This record gives sequence, structure tokens and C-alpha cells, in this order.
Amino acid sequence: MPLDLVVPVTAANFDEARYLAVNADARAAIASGRLGSGREHFSRFGGPGGRLMAYANPDLPRARADKITRLQPFLRTDMACTWDEGRADFLTPELRANARIAATEAVSSNGYDPTALDLIARHADGLVLDCGAGYRSTYYENVVNYEIVAYPSTDVLGVGEALPFRDGSFDAVLSIAVLEHVRDPFACAAEIARVLKPGGRLYCGMPFLQPYHGYPHHYFNATPQGVRRLFEDHLVVEDVRVIDSMHPVWALHWILAVWAEALPPETRKAFRKMTVADLMRAPMEQVGQPFCRHLPPDKQLELACATVLTAHKPEI
Repeated sequence: MPLDLVVPVTAANFDEARYLAVNADARAAIASGRLGSGREHFSRFGGPGGRLMAYANPDLPRARADKITRLQPFLRTDMACTWDEGRADFLTPELRANARIAATEAVSSNGYDPTALDLIARHADGLVLDCGAGYRSTYYENVVNYEIVAYPSTDVLGVGEALPFRDGSFDAVLSIAVLEHVRDPFACAAEIARVLKPGGRLYCGMPFLQPYHGYPHHYFNATPQGVRRLFEDHLVVEDVRVIDSMHPVWALHWILAVWAEALPPETRKAFRKMTVADLMRAPMEQVGQPFCRHLPPDKQLELACATVLTAHKPEI
């Protein structure tokens, strides 16, 4: 049975750390100085909004131990491993350095869409690898949550470019909003293909027009052709499509919301009154306007249409 790792938050059970763990907008509001605490966010938005917070499910240690017992024959023995709170940790200092893993306040958390849930259900008696699972609010006993962060839901720690599993270990692999954050997505794609059983299925989501979002780094977005190219040498690619949670309107909303929030108050007010027709004027006619000039440099990088790089070759 799946285990809940979140519960509805109330005034009676409120816990600051557990609330912030699963409410990204609250963390962002505090980081920007708009709110002073998670308690303030809950009082203003969380209570009426039916928010959730992290829950230390007492059945989790037993469920993880059972899962690790099933997984044990598929763990590689040629990689260094330590154990902590029932998790297998393959993140050696060397791997951490090579992957540029850095401490971050960001919490990665994405829900499963119906296709992912169906894949999990169809392999209830097998093993599914969630490669880069993030913080999962529901713990499935047939899903191996693989991460660089020891979230409550994490089962195995490691990097995508060197998966600590034997060839052909998994019935299916999920990779959702992960490959943009790895330094070598081609190596990670090859590893995903390696650990799939013959006939195993991959479900992979990767951004194209999403803005920069570090976790703790963001290296590559991909066109539909690009994400196909990652896997076509290893797997039979059946389709590359857009689902509702990846519709273009999300990119549009993300860009406009971040842009508006980053502007000074008076400029923000004027920006929000602009029409779509206003924004569709020739870009070079607009770059000198306040809503462009007042966008901070860090937000320009986050939302950039493109960037330029300068470099030099060291002298011998």
C-alpha cells in the first residue's frame, strides 16, 4: 500500500520546518522578504487553501527496509556504498565533486501525472526507478526513489551519470524534470537505458521553454528533437508529445509571473496592465521601456531568450 508522507496542516499541528518542506511558494516568499515565516504564510494563505505539510509516517522505515531487501540483488558491488537510516548512499566525495553537487535550499517536488501513475500500477509486483525523484508526498513500495538529497522519501543516493544498479534491473524508469539538471544528460540517458530490463519502459519529461531554475544547477533544456536524440541510440522512441502539465501556457505564466514579481512596485503595476497586443510589439521597440530596463540582471538570466559567453584560452 502507498504511504502518505504529507498531511493537511492545521493551526493545531502546524510545524514550520515541515510546512516549508512541501510549500515552495512559502519558501520563495520568505527568501524574497515578502513574508517573515512559514507561520505567516499559513495564516494568510495556508489555512484557507487547504495546504499540506510533511509527515513522519511511522510505517516508512519498515516499507523502505522491505524495498531495499527486494532491491539488494540489483545493487552494484563495484561502487562504494554506505548506509544511513536505511538508505543506500553511493554519493562518494569524488562523485559529489564530479557532479558539482552543492548545498541548496531548493526542494524539488513534482507530482505524478496519470501516465506515470499507470506505469507504477502496472508494475506493482516489479520495480520502477524514479531517477531524480525529488521529495515524494506518496511513498510507493515498488518505486525506488533515487536522488542526490536525502529526503524522507529517498531510498538510494547517487548521481544520474553513474547509476549504482546492475544492467536490466528495472521494469520501468521515470525521469521527470531531471535531465536539465545533470551535467551530462547523454551519459545519464545511457545509464537509464542500461538499467532497464529488455522490454522495459521509460517515461521521461524534460523542459524546452522553461526558465532557468537551479536545483542546485540547471544545465540543459531540450527541443523535442533533442530529447529524442538523448535516447534514440539506446531505446525505441515511440513518441514525443506535450501533456497538460507541460502545455505552452505554463511557460507563458512562469515567465510573466517571475517578470512581474521582480519589478519595482510602480513598474509592476503598469506591467500588469499591459495587454497581449502591447507585449507583441517589436522587441527592439520595448527593450528601453521601464518593464524591461527595471528587470534585475539575475532575472534577465533566469528568463533570457539567449545568453552570450566570452572566454579565453590560457597561455602556455
